[in-house]
Amino acid sequence: MDTTAIVFEEPGTLSVKQLALTPPDTCDVVVETLFSGISTGTEKMLFEGSMPQFPGMGYPLVPGYESIATVVEAGSGSGRRPGETVFVPGANCYANAAGLFGASADRLVVPGNRTIPVREDIAEDAVLLALAATAHRALSRAQEPVDVIIGHGVLGRLMARIAIAQGQTPPRVVESSPERRRGAEGYDVLSPAGNASKAASYCTIDASGDPSAIDSAIAGLHRNGVLVLAGFYGDTVRFAFPPAFMREVNIALSAEFTPEDTHAVLDLVADGRLSLKGLITHHAHPKEASQAYRTAFDDPSCLKMVIDWRKPS
Repeated sequence: MDTTAIVFEEPGTLSVKQLALTPPDTCDVVVETLFSGISTGTEKMLFEGSMPQFPGMGYPLVPGYESIATVVEAGSGSGRRPGETVFVPGANCYANAAGLFGASADRLVVPGNRTIPVREDIAEDAVLLALAATAHRALSRAQEPVDVIIGHGVLGRLMARIAIAQGQTPPRVVESSPERRRGAEGYDVLSPAGNASKAASYCTIDASGDPSAIDSAIAGLHRNGVLVLAGFYGDTVRFAFPPAFMREVNIALSAEFTPEDTHAVLDLVADGRLSLKGLITHHAHPKEASQAYRTAFDDPSCLKMVIDWRKPS
């Protein structure tokens, strides 16, 4: 069994080609992908070759951990059934390519217990579940209401929406790009140069992934304040010690989301408290993948690029 996959052949080189799939066993499902999102964090680092080495990483590799698919075959021990719409947070099913993330292909073989059923009517927006679950994880790591979110990309927007959905006071969001200060829903987005953005915070979350934002975030904290690092920085993270020392700040890292985070987000969506709408701004067909990835990585107007696998030609 073969699949059409997006492949990073080596840093800076992308192709769309046929790959052989590993055979499914009784605990696996075979799915046909409907939509897959492009990550502007980890996937950009994989494409550029700046991602730190992880077990199982190597080139050529198939990127992607934000796919929505339809189950077409379900093993007897998979816990799934044909026809279900599922979220696929990654796959490692290729005979001749690495699958560190691996979900950007039109057909996948995945353990059934790694997939999460989603409602068919939210299928396209559900590509945002990985980011929404990441946002939920960061808010949980804060262990207290968040005052400030740095970055108004999709991750920062989802953090603000989830915080409000959980009943928190709307946080202030700080964004350096004028292009990205638009589109707030129930919270304020401020320029880092404005006085309002400099009000002291008890809890700040950095959703920008920009190491240069850390010193100003620490400088804006109250004594014993909390800074949650929710981006993936890819290199040594440095900060000025004296301001952190004087404030006796607490720095927490928020790593991978868990299935519990994903289910919590789906519960908020089902209850009508959280909307995933309005965050997907660009679409492309698989044959347009090369340009799509450049747009996702380089165009600030692109919040989320989605590859539509339903019409591959």
